[in-house]
Amino acid sequence: MPRILRTAVLALALPLFAGDRTPQAPVNINTASVTELMQLPKVGAKTAERIVAYRKQHGGFKRTEELMNVKGIGEKSFAKLRTHLSVGTKPANKP
Repeated sequence: MPRILRTAVLALALPLFAGDRTPQAPVNINTASVTELMQLPKVGAKTAERIVAYRKQHGGFKRTEELMNVKGIGEKSFAKLRTHLSVGTKPANKP
């Protein structure tokens, strides 16, 4: 593959691998699927699964800050996510 083409392909693909994703609209952490949560910056499959598990176990989130109770999401991660999150009008139903 010519070097210039390889460079162009890497430049286009790098944000996908680097986790530099940005959702078009805020993601409702009470209703989002694992796939939808993975659209958030720096949220991979494991973290998205933990968010869904936490939501099911605790009956949903009342405030976005509660996301820091999920393993793997600390203050720094939350600060990057804050503007991309919503909790909707009511938490998800308890199982």
